Amino acid sequence: MTRETNGTTCALAAAILGPLCLLVLITIFSYGILLRPDLAALANPSMAGVMEAIVGPWGRLFISVGLIISVAGNYLSWSLLAAEILHSAAQNNTMPSFLGRENAHRVPFAALWLSNGVVQTFLIVSWFAEYAFTLALKMTGSMVLVPYLLVAAYAMKLAWSGETYGTERRDRRIDGTRAAIATLYAAAMLYAGGAKFLLLSALLYAPGTWLYFHARREQKERVFTHAEWLLFSVLSVAAIAALIALLTGTLTI
Repeated sequence: MTRETNGTTCALAAAILGPLCLLVLITIFSYGILLRPDLAALANPSMAGVMEAIVGPWGRLFISVGLIISVAGNYLSWSLLAAEILHSAAQNNTMPSFLGRENAHRVPFAALWLSNGVVQTFLIVSWFAEYAFTLALKMTGSMVLVPYLLVAAYAMKLAWSGETYGTERRDRRIDGTRAAIATLYAAAMLYAGGAKFLLLSALLYAPGTWLYFHARREQKERVFTHAEWLLFSVLSVAAIAALIALLTGTLTI
């Protein structure tokens, strides 16, 4: 094992174990300051209440300011990441070309406006939800699991057909087994999440398909195959059903 590999391994271990140890220490520390009923009654962020019990009101202010800085930093990084995905896809001709535009400072402004507009819309909608955090968590979970399921299923298809593989059948069997387990796991997680969040996900996925449609038109390529048209039709029906259910009150958030 080379020195670079050792350094990478140590850095990875520190990145995993460091936050884990900090989480455990903070949890134990809190139980040493307040009784369990008092901890359960604390408002978010609960650590601010613990610090206030130790050092007074400035402890709550200190934790609250630190939380604002942390959330702002995370929001900035995720905003840039979302815009970068759209910008990179546009440069590779899998998204409309307007998302690849940059301003004088080489900032992908079109991708930033689109991605942040969607995020703000979702935040506004979640404001009217009874359990906004739970809604956001379950929605993102359902939306992430759909690509996972499709990727795992495609990997299983490649292993079955032998496409992109050489003459070594052992690699195909191993990869096929892994892909089958991943496909079953993703399908089971989607089933456990419930149809409600799948329908709400379709309500977001269907309009997003316009970006792919527009990109294919720009490249003068065929938009969908027959199977893809069928899949898009199912997605559109699910999105319309979700919209009707929301309007009639059958489906609530």
